[in-house]
This record gives sequence, C-alpha cells and structure tokens, in this order.
Amino acid sequence: MPIERYLRPIVDAYAELVERIAAATGFPDQLLHVHAGLLILVLARLFTRRSFASPVPLAVVAAAELINEILDRLHHGRWMPDTASDVINTLFWPLVIFAIERWRSGGSGGRSRRR
Repeated sequence: MPIERYLRPIVDAYAELVERIAAATGFPDQLLHVHAGLLILVLARLFTRRSFASPVPLAVVAAAELINEILDRLHHGRWMPDTASDVINTLFWPLVIFAIERWRSGGSGGRSRRR
C-alpha cells in the first residue's frame, strides 16, 4: 500500500518517542495519559487564548487523543485492549475542568453574555 510507505516512518517515530518518555519518567501508561491530557489542555488554553470554559481546549485534547490512538492502532496493527481506558484517562480531568469552568461561567464559555 503506497500510503503505508509514507506513514510507517511517522508511526514508528511516534511509538519510539512514547516509549522513550515512558522509560525516562518511569510512569505507567495510565499516568502518562492523565498527564498528557492535562498538559495538552493547558497548552491549548494558552495557544488558543480560550478559557477552560470554552470547548476549544477540550476539543484539542480529544483530537490529540484520537490521533494518539490511531497511531497506536497503526503501530500495533490492531486496537489494543487498553484503548478505552487510555481515552478515559486522557479526557477525564480535562472534561471535569471544562464542566466546572463552564458551570462557573454560567455556560457562556468564558465570554460575557452581555454586550
């Protein structure tokens, strides 16, 4: 498959990066997902300048996790048994932060409803 020839180096490099991070930190995979979700949420908040009450930073976390799981699938040749728990671990705290901030801002996404 021609696309496989182009994707394989990216998939392999990403898998190696993840393995190096795990080895360097000594953290289990589940904890790495929790930290990655929070780090991506904070970076998305800073780069987009959107509040945590906005769905944008949360959507960035969800997109990053989707890409991560697709790359895992391509690397291993199948969906891994821990895929669902990886998604939950990555999205749980960002979703909690979003829900709390959304509730605190009155559902306005961090922007005033008044003009």
